[in-house]
Amino acid sequence: MERRTFIKNVSLSAGLLTVSSVLPATGQAAAPTNFELLDLHVHTTYKFTIENILEIGKKNNVKFGVVDHPVSWALKDDADLKNFIEKLRKYPVYIGLQPTYLGWSKNYSAELIAQLDYILMDPQMVPKGNGETWQIWEFDTYIDDTEDFMKRYMDYSLEVLTNEPINIFGWPLFLPVCIARDYYKLWTEERMQQIISAAKKRNIAIEINDMSHTPHEEFILKAKAQGIKFTFGSDSRNNNVGRLAYCKRIAEKCNLKAEDFYVPVRKV
Repeated sequence: MERRTFIKNVSLSAGLLTVSSVLPATGQAAAPTNFELLDLHVHTTYKFTIENILEIGKKNNVKFGVVDHPVSWALKDDADLKNFIEKLRKYPVYIGLQPTYLGWSKNYSAELIAQLDYILMDPQMVPKGNGETWQIWEFDTYIDDTEDFMKRYMDYSLEVLTNEPINIFGWPLFLPVCIARDYYKLWTEERMQQIISAAKKRNIAIEINDMSHTPHEEFILKAKAQGIKFTFGSDSRNNNVGRLAYCKRIAEKCNLKAEDFYVPVRKV
């Protein structure tokens, strides 16, 4: 299944996707008072347009960053990327890219990439080592050896954080549904610190993802203490953009303030 198809329909079965069932409840969402509300992980579709996004933003006092994928079925080449950038430039939104595979930037001109406000990449296509990948957002992803998976998942995550041209690390600490019940066991101190150290070395922000309800409080507090910046992301392409209930709750609980957030340089 293509990622855009999956995300478009995910609201029908979101309970299976998130790890909220194993994370502690944090009460009702509270409106943030210490920072501007910004959702940097939003997509458009033919039916859900930039105008729809701006209408929601005006109503709910949220700013947005719009992303698309540099892949054959979305932004396949420089012409597509240029059109994407030029189409959005006239609107008060940040313009981003969400790559899905290593080495993607070789297929696009450096000049065009430099025109983007930010690049957000996640580690959701984990190499199995046999030429195949786990697409870990899929509900039916099956892991038969959890420790082998976690080793490959960590290796891939660190490859993304170390070598890819990105500003934001998306969907952090997300686990496939079949092993999500072991979230706290699998995300050890050592693994969390490896992610934090790699992000800190290159000044990469960590996304607080509203759809997956990750990362959790302990990780956020550790990352915050080491100077990591954060972003909010709904990864939505429907009226869920900007709602950010989990993001707002966990940010309040972790006492995040304006200085704890990454904001693209360009003014919108």
